[in-house]
Amino acid sequence: MKVGVLLVFQNWHQDLSDEEMFRAEIRLGEMAETLGYDSVWSVEHHFDDYSMCPDATQSLSYLAGRTSTITLGTGAVILPWNDPLRVAEKITMLDHLAEGRLVFGMGRGLAKMEYTGFRQDMNEARERFDEAAAMITAALETGVMESDGPFYPQPRVELRPRPSRSFKDRTYSVAMSPDSVDAAAALGVRMMTFLQTPIADALPSVDRYRQLFRDAHGTEPEPPTFSEFLYCHTDAAEAEDVARRYLSQYFLSVVKHYEFSGTHFGQTKGYQAYDEGARMIREAGLDAAAAAYADAQPWGTPDQIVEKLAAQKSVMGDLDVNMVFSYAGLPFDKVDESFTLFSKEVLPALREL
Repeated sequence: MKVGVLLVFQNWHQDLSDEEMFRAEIRLGEMAETLGYDSVWSVEHHFDDYSMCPDATQSLSYLAGRTSTITLGTGAVILPWNDPLRVAEKITMLDHLAEGRLVFGMGRGLAKMEYTGFRQDMNEARERFDEAAAMITAALETGVMESDGPFYPQPRVELRPRPSRSFKDRTYSVAMSPDSVDAAAALGVRMMTFLQTPIADALPSVDRYRQLFRDAHGTEPEPPTFSEFLYCHTDAAEAEDVARRYLSQYFLSVVKHYEFSGTHFGQTKGYQAYDEGARMIREAGLDAAAAAYADAQPWGTPDQIVEKLAAQKSVMGDLDVNMVFSYAGLPFDKVDESFTLFSKEVLPALREL
């Protein structure tokens, strides 16, 4: 089980400017190498305190210069909001700066407000992602990009600096919906997702991905990667109290940012699968839905967290995890305590899994 740290750059802090929050968060990425994690990842989000990192490659460029051994991952570059040629150039250059430590994660994006801000029609998201993903993954192998596609017609150009290493085993795709699962398998890339409900609920999607990958490529796929939120404390009652409070707040930020209280998913091409989730949230009520979300995350004492992650592995088989320690305005002194305790007492036990 490989264990990474995912930075989400959420500013629900009452006493921190965006700059102060960002610098406090990026410091966690520097700490991840010292504390023994396999990887550190940066999200891409725009226009909202839900998550404030408009360019994952830029944040990781900083970390590439501040670290020397840890793997760096984009989690993820949202392809419909970025020109595919520029993505391929940035990924190539960042991989050189990181001396081959980069893994490339890509996604489609889910927030209507972000699509509106970028003047993009959300109904085109699936087709834009598929076209761009094929262009980028090919260019990272060949050093050349060209396409006659409807969204990104591209005359033949060479990437300079040229790619030095293959990305075939270093490319991921966020797969939170059935068509995104299918796309990841068809591309032959690794699957990453977010834990939102008990992990057994995700097993059918992962099994579908595994089978489609085998059918398309004739090999076994690498383990899926789950991003999970937690709070670690030596006292079980304190761990539960803090986790439930801040995970519930985080869930509310998700509902707000992605407008899950609305009905637009049902009318948006390629996003109909999310309409069922939005309906379930409306029917359950925000408080009950937030509590259920918190229940699914692996918070607790070190022993409790090890037990929960071992249970996930028993259900899912081999899997990797990216842990989120900072979210929803959790004070950074508590973040540091949780991060350090997890690193000292949980991380070694996970190696044994």
